[in-house]
Amino acid sequence: MAQAVGGRGGSGMNSTADDAVDVVVIGGGVVGLAAAGTLAEAGRSVALLERHPAFGREISSRNSEVVHAGLYYPAGSLKARHCVEGARRLYAFCRAAGVRHENCGKLVVAADDVEAAELERLKRAGETNGVSGLALIDGAELARREPAAAGRLALVVPSTGILNAHGLVDALAVRAEAAGALLVRGAGVFALEPGEGGRPWRIGYRDGAGEDELFARVVVNAAGLGAQAVMRMAGMDPDAAGLRRWPCRGVYFSVAGRWRGALRGLVYPVPPANLTGLGIHSVKSLDGGFKLGPDTEYVDRDDDFTVDPGRRNAFYEAARRYLPDLREDELSPDMAGIRPKLSGPGEAARDFYMAHEAARGLPGFVNLAGLESPALTACLSLADGVRDLAAECLD
Repeated sequence: MAQAVGGRGGSGMNSTADDAVDVVVIGGGVVGLAAAGTLAEAGRSVALLERHPAFGREISSRNSEVVHAGLYYPAGSLKARHCVEGARRLYAFCRAAGVRHENCGKLVVAADDVEAAELERLKRAGETNGVSGLALIDGAELARREPAAAGRLALVVPSTGILNAHGLVDALAVRAEAAGALLVRGAGVFALEPGEGGRPWRIGYRDGAGEDELFARVVVNAAGLGAQAVMRMAGMDPDAAGLRRWPCRGVYFSVAGRWRGALRGLVYPVPPANLTGLGIHSVKSLDGGFKLGPDTEYVDRDDDFTVDPGRRNAFYEAARRYLPDLREDELSPDMAGIRPKLSGPGEAARDFYMAHEAARGLPGFVNLAGLESPALTACLSLADGVRDLAAECLD
């Protein structure tokens, strides 16, 4: 078990370089919490700093709450590898921790012959990535499995599911604390200074008691939407490193109550070629209702969660291709989330970024960026990667 972390005031953290902890994790979303738990279970002393008053306030709680299978990502990519392994690990974790979830499966629906050909390619790509149980079915079988859906051809993806994201955040926090990690809410980092001559990093943070500092041999940047700000504090230029953040908003529309229980699983369209998003799809909830989304819109701010009612028609037109009985007046504005993309408008999708930045002159800085979907699915597998990178500095 990780050693206890003792020190100043109510935060209970170190304030001298001689008492440095092994690892400080910056960011309390699902990846940061999973990493803190995995590091602590490996015997490291760990403190996690989250700037918000609660964990999982940003990307982790503003998404489709889907356990992805790993279909869409290039073979050998971090997204493909960590998604497939992460889904297996996540289901097991949810069962053990009592997190509400459902392995409901997914149908990806092709509306015409052109999309049908793309669906066949998607099946091959998924099989290459190690996704099991994929099968193509015709329109008649689609209608039998999902009476509310229609299409030319569909891909059955049995390993896809849904979960309660807030429940997952809470369970990951419980796991990390049980392993000995110190998790601190409301602690915003404002300074990072690498140590010289093998000395630990200095982390300046601000909480309700004022400003203080903490020392650590390794810093893990799991700050999500704030990852680039953390890089700059550490002395790294994210733009020069090719890690510019492109905030991309996705909004959702809820669907009227008559549709409650109408879908047995998730129904997706064939995704667009550039994979900016997966297309406007059905987002089934654990209580049987569903919403549609998300779309993709590059924005200037990472805190603008406005849902424009004027986008309703676009959602309706997209969804009626596979849900033909849907009416436009059944859609109402719901929620929005922001993706921290590494690819800008018109650019090809980018992989997750995960690296120990020793080559950039920052030994002990484990840097994560671009953790959009499927990072929620992949969180436990990504945490293993963080543990291994931290070990390069600690062992």
